[in-house]
Parts: sequence; C-alpha cells; structure tokens
Amino acid sequence: MTVTTKLVEYDLGGAPYDGFVAWDDEQSGPRPAVMICHAWGGRKEHEEIAAKRIAELGYVGFSADVFGKGRRGNTTEECQALITPLLEERDELRTRLLAALGQMKALDEVDVDRTAVSGYCFGGLCALDMGRINAPVLGVTAFHSLFGTTNEEGDDIKPKVIAFQGYEDPMAGTDDQRAFTDEMTARKADWQLHLYGGVKHAFTNQDANNPDLGLKYDMTAEARSWAAFENFLAELFD
Repeated sequence: MTVTTKLVEYDLGGAPYDGFVAWDDEQSGPRPAVMICHAWGGRKEHEEIAAKRIAELGYVGFSADVFGKGRRGNTTEECQALITPLLEERDELRTRLLAALGQMKALDEVDVDRTAVSGYCFGGLCALDMGRINAPVLGVTAFHSLFGTTNEEGDDIKPKVIAFQGYEDPMAGTDDQRAFTDEMTARKADWQLHLYGGVKHAFTNQDANNPDLGLKYDMTAEARSWAAFENFLAELFD
C-alpha cells in the first residue's frame, strides 16, 4: 500500500480554501470517500492523520477546510473567534461544507455514490449538520461533537448517523445528549450514540490535555470509537 497525499485548492466567494486528500495509489478506479471536518482550530495534523488512516482502509480521506486557506487558531480565544460566526450563521457554514463536499466528489479517485462525512468537536457539528440538511452522502459521523441541536423542522434525515461521546464531556452534557437523541428520533434518522464512561472532550486527540476546558485524550475510547467507525463505514459502503 502506498498512501499518497496532496492539497486541493479552490475558491468560494472570492476566498481561497484548501483540502488535504489521502488515498492508496496502488488501487485503481473510483472508491468510497470520507470528508473529515476539523475541530475549532482549523485543519491540522489530527485531521490529516485521520485522512491517511481512512486511505489505509481502502477509501479516500478528504480533510476539509471550513475556515479558509491558512486560517488557524492556537489559543482558546483565537479558536472561539473562528467558530463563533459560523455557529451564528449556520447557512454560511453549510454552504462551505457543501462546497468542500463538491470538491471531494470531483476527485477522480472518488465514487460519488459512496461518500460520508466525519468530524471532530466543531467538525462533529459540521458532520451532523450535513445529515440535518440531507447532504448527498450515505452517512455522517461525529467524534466528541458539539451537538448544536437546532430543533429545526424538516424532512426525515436520510444519511445514517453515529456519534461517539465522552459521558463526562463538559461541552455536550446529558441535556445535550438527550436533545440530540430527541432531535434524531423526531426526524426519523437511523441514529446511534456511543457513550464512553469517565471520558471527557477531545478524547481522540493525543495532544488534548487541558483540565480547565475538560479536554483529555483517552487511548481506550479512541480505539473503541475508531473500531466502531470502521464498522460503520463498512456498513455504508459494502
């Protein structure tokens, strides 16, 4: 297996964006693809590693860029400033997500009929929003997500939905978890919620270690969620 990567640059509304693509160059022909939505700091190594891991499964991994080329946050204040306008203007967020999805589907390596969206933290909300608007994908996955329930009315949610959450995540507590499951049930989604006891926010990120914000890497929860994620993708694509 030879995992190949490249950056795909594109323009949206006069602003530049770039996505990170990973695929197995020893395979030929179109194959299933997963768009990965980044956390509140922008597309970084964590999401690019995920794209490579997806490529190792025989799919295409596309780490999307929601903020714009080179726009990244490192401090809490910088990251919050990046996500706040998009949380307040969800239509704009969804426009950017659909544009990124279109770029992924335009790749020669991608089977346009077999795609999914995944995301981490803020990116988990992005993935769930793609389900909420019935984006043309088979499923959406959220890891330690901001649930961002909207209570918006709409058609039944067609993409399958799976979320992996730490039970002690301060950014998505039991009230948020219940609101999410109520929303998914009301819109007749095929949904799953996996809760990990004693686990906090950002549990898949090995660099996460901020007790004040409730950020803590958890090796066991990461392994369990990734195994379930692989099974979910196999269900969608096989």
